[in-house]
Amino acid sequence: MINGVMLRDAMISAANHISNKRQIVDALNVFPVPDGDTGTNMSMTIGAARRELERVGEDTTVAQTASVAAAALLRGARGNSGVILSLLFRGFSKGLAGKETATGSDVAQALALGVQAAYKAVMKPTEGTILTVARVAAEKAQQALEQNSDMTANEVWRVILDAAAQALEETPEILPVLKKAGVVDAGGQGLLFIFEGMGSVFFDGKIVDADDEQQKPVKHSSDDDFVNAAGEFDGEITFSYCTEFIVNKTTDKEPIKLRAYLESIGDSVVVVDDDEIIKCHVHTDNPGNALQEALTFGTLTRIKIENMREQHAAQQESVRQSQMKQETAQDSEDLFPYAPVDPSIPYGFVAVAAGEGIHQLFLDLGVNQIVSGGQTMNPSTDDILRAIQATPAKTVFVLPNNKNIIMAAEQTVKLADRNVYVLPTRTIPQGLSAMLAFDPDNSLANNQLAMTKALERVGTGQITFAARDSDYDGYKIKKDEILALENGKLTFTDKDLTKACVKLTRSLVRSVKECSFITLIYGQDIPAEQAEKIEAAVRARVPSDVEVALIAGGQPVYYFIISVE
Repeated sequence: MINGVMLRDAMISAANHISNKRQIVDALNVFPVPDGDTGTNMSMTIGAARRELERVGEDTTVAQTASVAAAALLRGARGNSGVILSLLFRGFSKGLAGKETATGSDVAQALALGVQAAYKAVMKPTEGTILTVARVAAEKAQQALEQNSDMTANEVWRVILDAAAQALEETPEILPVLKKAGVVDAGGQGLLFIFEGMGSVFFDGKIVDADDEQQKPVKHSSDDDFVNAAGEFDGEITFSYCTEFIVNKTTDKEPIKLRAYLESIGDSVVVVDDDEIIKCHVHTDNPGNALQEALTFGTLTRIKIENMREQHAAQQESVRQSQMKQETAQDSEDLFPYAPVDPSIPYGFVAVAAGEGIHQLFLDLGVNQIVSGGQTMNPSTDDILRAIQATPAKTVFVLPNNKNIIMAAEQTVKLADRNVYVLPTRTIPQGLSAMLAFDPDNSLANNQLAMTKALERVGTGQITFAARDSDYDGYKIKKDEILALENGKLTFTDKDLTKACVKLTRSLVRSVKECSFITLIYGQDIPAEQAEKIEAAVRARVPSDVEVALIAGGQPVYYFIISVE
């Protein structure tokens, strides 16, 4: 049996172990851009649970311990791998609900529920990632119990560990990019370290000691899009009716089936469930069909259908933050004091961004709260939630502005005490274009449509540097070489910054229909004089009727962010 204290100590041990090993996990990222610190993200995510578990007493049950850990993981989740890790333990907690101790069968079933929760939350699961490692471990544990139902919890955990290690070893055979780089999946390796840390308590009764050097505060980091591809998804809004409702469960039908049906008739699907209800959101042309199918799962309440052609009252001017506090502030409660909903304010906006100049751009466009973060600085779900709760509007739009932050932002939908809509902005230019498309005289649904269409029309270029030597996608890349990314994909490498900016901008102009505006946003490492010379070079090589603007963004990591629309 595993009791509550053992599980508490195991989770603390796991947090220490992944923190000690985070640099090993970070080093597995195959893409050379300096934005792939998966180990740091996972360490900070489970580190949030460690802080809460250290307060748990000796009289705890496995159910109580798992619940405390799951809640802290959810709020502390950073990056795609952090969110997936939190969902694994959320399902694990559900599997242990109401139990004082856990048998081998309980452990296997709880992990299986965790895997289901993680897969269900990812719209396009990618095998060869942390998802695969978790799924194979759960399946092997259940298979072992079918052969010997008397296995102890420790024996089952040994099966889980061995299966996870084997699955991790096979990830390069599933994802060619890993095989070419000669590495295993970073997220899967992080999960194995977490399982090993737990095993140290289960097997030997020893909590892995925290390396004091490794426990020092670290820079927030993001997952590698190319290694941890499990959380990638695209968001589009093309349907007429925004439909929301809650199902009070009266059947044993799996909520995932309802989600699958809603995805077949619409998009922007969000389905969140617990033991009693299923909360649903979908954009569809057939809201009646959505409600009819939902009735097969239970009774309906809080039904809301908004026609995307209707208009509502004009938005009152949103109160925006007068000045940003220092990015180094440690207490997000001080940064984002709670504000109750003001019924007179229909809309508010939260954006994630890095760099004082970019912060000011969003503030000038009407954003209420800026969460400092982006590439190499993934904010947690709780960071974003506090910003939402500090925005006194009835509906708050969230602009993640980074692919690796979208999943963490999505978790706030079910945690906030006001309506939250997460726009799938993957870049700063997409976020700026979305804000420009907002019209206070339009309906909520029309604004959702317009802002989403706007972010889809903008082309994004990014000029950065190689953090390491790499052989990626046919490119032999040397450390510190200039990298040009077009809409997130590596396009070419260069040694001359001016030439790289001109070439990338011209490529974006060719790919964007009816290009009218080019915005060059230069980073903290680029002197103004150099930026002005690059602007002149770009202006000389693009059509004369295209307007070119230069802005001091002050962003880290990227020498230039280029917007073409």
